[in-house]
Amino acid sequence: MAEIQLTLSLSEDEVQLRDLVREVVKKEVIPVRMELDEKNEYPRNVLNKFREAGLFGALFGEEYGGLGLGVMGNIIMAEEISYGCLGVNTAVLATKLGALPIEVGGTKEQKEKWLPPLATGEKMAAFGLTEPGAGSDVPALATTAVKKGDRYILNGTKQWISGAGQSDFYTVFAMTNKDRGTRGVSCFIVEKNSKGFSVGKKEDKLGIRCSETRSLIFEDCEVPVENLVGGVENSGFLYGLKTLNFSRPAVAAAAVGLSQGAMDAAVQYSREREQFGVKICSFQAIQHMLADMAMKIEAGRLLTYKSARLCEIGHKDMAKYSAIAKCFAADSAMAIATDALQIFGGYGYVKEYPVEKYFRDAKILQIYEGTSQVQKNEIAAGLIKEAASKR
Repeated sequence: MAEIQLTLSLSEDEVQLRDLVREVVKKEVIPVRMELDEKNEYPRNVLNKFREAGLFGALFGEEYGGLGLGVMGNIIMAEEISYGCLGVNTAVLATKLGALPIEVGGTKEQKEKWLPPLATGEKMAAFGLTEPGAGSDVPALATTAVKKGDRYILNGTKQWISGAGQSDFYTVFAMTNKDRGTRGVSCFIVEKNSKGFSVGKKEDKLGIRCSETRSLIFEDCEVPVENLVGGVENSGFLYGLKTLNFSRPAVAAAAVGLSQGAMDAAVQYSREREQFGVKICSFQAIQHMLADMAMKIEAGRLLTYKSARLCEIGHKDMAKYSAIAKCFAADSAMAIATDALQIFGGYGYVKEYPVEKYFRDAKILQIYEGTSQVQKNEIAAGLIKEAASKR
């Protein structure tokens, strides 16, 4: 990486975005996050506030009506929203995840049709890859798409889809040639009112409860030929890989934001809580826990920014560093949330304080958009490939 000069600080425009998102989160998200979590309620009113502030534009390029802040726009959004509530962040960023296959593989006409309404927040999108029997194992996809005249007929089920039921359209991956394995996967834009398409029940989750998670069900679902992403069959696997390479830094940023929120809560509590006649922040054991949190957060933030900058320039190592950032930040978030809860003691175990929510929410970061174990596979594959190229 010595030959690449990366700027890991924020530009003036990026700082302005950060401050605006921070203000909206403080005013609109933090006051209602526990109620949304308790009621398992989609944050519709909060998302309307984000629309009014023009914040969905931070996720998209200027050519589609966005702010043109690149990958860092997504990073800033994810970190700042997740500081307040990871569930709200998942509800917001799910639309970017759904848009990415179109951004990385769509035709000019598809991009011009589907992306501008997302940049304004007028419409929402979702990403449909995972199935009951196929998560990281893409060749095991069972959803099929068969061309019949001017339409494709989709059959199958997708599972654990963030934003399902609330989105206007979905980017769905299906097998168009099962015999070719990953080279037989295609991607389709499926509108919510498509014939033969329905969504399953809302899952009752451990965390990120205000972000709706449902299955997608395709029963002879009819999709127009022009909704084949890129207009070419059997290119979907590549679109999926590129999507995850671009989206994982945003998950890392979400992990950093959640970690910062949990640490800030723990620091404040340690300054207020007294035991044995002194504030517990004076105990070395507590100080070391806080110091470990701070080190993990700073390291995670730098890795996240680095991976985002590499994605912006399309660097050859972007996949490896996206995986590094996502894995490190997600694992750190789980450790930090656990220690933060420990500092609160018994009070951390009740819903009166936000730390138990940070704890419950953190776990998903190690699971969605590729588990931590899958990220390590990606990292190792990158290292082995690099070593082979040097021989």
